[in-house]
Amino acid sequence: MKMLAAWFRKSACDIRFFCSSLIETSLMTQPVAARVNRYGSIATEIYDLDKPFHRLPDTAFYLSRLEGETGEILEPGCGSGRTLIPLLEAGHRAAGFDTSADMLTRCRERCAKHGFAADLSQQSLSDFTYERKFAVIILPVSTFTLIPEFADASGVLKRFHAALQKSGRLIFDITPLASLPDRGPDRRHWTAANGDLLTLEGVRTGTDFLKQTIQARYRYERWRDGVLIDSQIDLMQQRFWGVDEMRLLLQACGFREVIVTPDYRPGGVASAATRGLTFEARSV
Repeated sequence: MKMLAAWFRKSACDIRFFCSSLIETSLMTQPVAARVNRYGSIATEIYDLDKPFHRLPDTAFYLSRLEGETGEILEPGCGSGRTLIPLLEAGHRAAGFDTSADMLTRCRERCAKHGFAADLSQQSLSDFTYERKFAVIILPVSTFTLIPEFADASGVLKRFHAALQKSGRLIFDITPLASLPDRGPDRRHWTAANGDLLTLEGVRTGTDFLKQTIQARYRYERWRDGVLIDSQIDLMQQRFWGVDEMRLLLQACGFREVIVTPDYRPGGVASAATRGLTFEARSV
């Protein structure tokens, strides 16, 4: 029995390695834009389990910054609606877009469940278009860091500026440079609504200290009754930012009145222990 159990464990590992190799080979034959920061179906399901409404402190912070706002709000990278739906529940007019079809499908389902028919579309940060301008554009948590190139980030900020009304506000989060060093693998698991075991393994595959970027490979798996039934791999790229670097870039892109808030603590002072920075600026 021990030999049989050992054989089954080895077979499962061999199958997992073979499937992962096929997935990685398939990913590498796709265009770079199609295989990086994709957020597939398992990642979308895990995202909702890991980050339910109001779980993270950014939601309360953004709601407080938007209190009294009567203009329309745009959320690029709206994902499955983790922030967009609380905005709609608070009475705001809001629209969103995302590159992930899986995330948008989930967002539409959740909006409908809460009684909202939100304006959602599949677009990217680099080429999104609307025929109207917005009062506020928001990007909570890590959305802006998913732009790995400085020139591309500059172009996106200019696009935000063009999409805002005069004196419109841009509010977004960045990850500071202190997060550049590798802190080890990210391994977690969740139980899906149907009882499936969902697992995540994230491994840093590269760090460029000069470009302030990291690359990582995330493997998402679905297990049922001890059997691996689905495995997906997402390749991730992020860019981290310095405070003065971002302040200067915002000014170069036509923004003024820049406010920086560490870890969603208004009036706080950033330090080496700060995990996130929120920038708020107005278009001129």
